[in-house]
Amino acid sequence: MAQESPKNSAAEIPVTSNGQLEDSHEHSFNRDLKCSLPVGLGLSETKITSHGFDSTKEGVVEAGPFPSKGSSASPKSSVISPSSAAASRLAGQGCDLIIPTGSRAQQKSGPVVLADEVKNPAMEKLELVRKWSLNTYKCTRQIISEKLGRGSRTVDLELEAQIDILRDNKKKYENILRLAQTLSTQLFQMVHTQRQLGDAFADLSLKSLELHEEFGYNADTQKLLAKNGETLLGAINFFIASVNTLVNKTIEDTLLTVKQYESARIEYDAYRTDLEELNLGPRDANTLPKIEQSQQLFQVHKEKYDKMRNDVSIKLKFLEENKVKVLHNQLVLFHNAIAAYFAGNQKQLEQTLKQFHIKLKTPGADAPSWLEEQ
Repeated sequence: MAQESPKNSAAEIPVTSNGQLEDSHEHSFNRDLKCSLPVGLGLSETKITSHGFDSTKEGVVEAGPFPSKGSSASPKSSVISPSSAAASRLAGQGCDLIIPTGSRAQQKSGPVVLADEVKNPAMEKLELVRKWSLNTYKCTRQIISEKLGRGSRTVDLELEAQIDILRDNKKKYENILRLAQTLSTQLFQMVHTQRQLGDAFADLSLKSLELHEEFGYNADTQKLLAKNGETLLGAINFFIASVNTLVNKTIEDTLLTVKQYESARIEYDAYRTDLEELNLGPRDANTLPKIEQSQQLFQVHKEKYDKMRNDVSIKLKFLEENKVKVLHNQLVLFHNAIAAYFAGNQKQLEQTLKQFHIKLKTPGADAPSWLEEQ
């Protein structure tokens, strides 16, 4: 091999003594490799050692400055040793090969594929908070303007009248419910007292021979009153349970839908007011996109308002039918039970409970057995 000249050479091809190429490499790979060198890379920074053009053995590419003449230390270089198949693939990809230089990597400019932007959850939450804040501001402004008498509001006279009647009836039903619960508590105490009084008369009837019959009559009477009182108490408790379901579940569910309807109405009026204000202003390149966006938001809230108004109308209709049916049966039960009790008609009182399929709890039935107490 010829001695290295003071100037840095671009390529060095060693041969054997008989003229054969030593450890030859594919000529196409060396040509493609030269093509892949970064633009601006000087010959003093690169050394390509090729050992042939036609053989299938691997080649060596060394990148880095050559040592000065007389230096004994070999330069540290990055080595890429691809196979012939890999070289062919690299040659078919337009010479986009990365050549490391020291600790930095350079790449020839070529087609760049950007990945899809990953959605940031924090940005999505921030956007939701921004929309919520804007909607809350608009609705609050609409409510204040309505209370001050400056803003207009959408009113469905027929529907509003039905809602007012429902709220008024709910208050009256709650009052009836409280009074019925008070009556039940007082009747329970009276029945308990009558039962104790009957037991006391029975005990005295056994111990007082001269008043045996008198104490016995009173004992039987008090026990009969206690038994009839328990029957009436069962009817009143059934009445209370039915009215409580009507007031605190059925009517309350309808009023919840009414609240959603009122919220939708406020949003609808708020965005309607915004659209009206924008339409009264100038129309130019800056305001037209705002008007179009406001029109879209107004249409969305209008559809929501119409849907909620329709839902409230349907629920009010079904509630009225259900309320009439439930209260009719419960009022008949309450009347018949009270009348039979105070008339002393035990047979009619028991018949009333059978008519409404009311089962009385046996005294002490809910008490745990002695095995459960252990």
